[in-house]
Amino acid sequence: MIENAQLIGLSRQIALQRQMDVVANNIANINTTGFKAEQILFEDYLMPVARDNDFPRQDQVLHYVQDWASMHDLSAGSILQTGNDLDVALNGEGFFAVQTAGGERYTRAGSFQIDNNGTLVDLSGNPVLGEGGPIRFGADETGITIADDGTISSSAGAKGRLKLVEFANPQALVHEGANLFSGTGGTVAVDTRAMQGFVERSNVSGVSEMAEMIRVTRAYESVANLSQQQDELRRNAIQRLGDANA
Repeated sequence: MIENAQLIGLSRQIALQRQMDVVANNIANINTTGFKAEQILFEDYLMPVARDNDFPRQDQVLHYVQDWASMHDLSAGSILQTGNDLDVALNGEGFFAVQTAGGERYTRAGSFQIDNNGTLVDLSGNPVLGEGGPIRFGADETGITIADDGTISSSAGAKGRLKLVEFANPQALVHEGANLFSGTGGTVAVDTRAMQGFVERSNVSGVSEMAEMIRVTRAYESVANLSQQQDELRRNAIQRLGDANA
């Protein structure tokens, strides 16, 4: 039984360590434009083979802790007005599409810029996709405007339309880091509108995440103390058996 208690405690510690990693990542991105917080989902795992027929009564079923998935908090962050023509926030559930070395990816971070080749890119240098591919500007173009449907124009005329994508099941998206998501099944956004001169801030609540970090730390310490107590019981049992056999 001591071994079982220690294994159950270890499963909880592993889950808490994973949860702490997620909380720390949320806090680290509290000021990241368009960042979406994550949460860990846990489930009760019943050990099917931890039993021994030598006991006078049936063994208790062992309950382990398993972290089986993470959940995206896709609630909207606060909207901040910047006045920058290349800053775009999204009002709705859609995502911007960008081109990366690994293929098309999706983001809510709308802080864009124009690189040396005249291509509209995100802060990581990934080309921002329009419905016809990357959007490019000439060196002399001015007066860039972005309509609420994503249509972009400049002094040279129409430049294309931002590729805005919505997903029927956004929880199926995979968070790849660098504020990017990957996934399939995206469709052209219908209910999402672009807001030029604004950015969407991170939806992380600093107060809530700090409170969660304290709770996770205390839970981890509690399980660690229980493990130490189990070790002490084991040592005492071994010592008493040795004294009885002496």
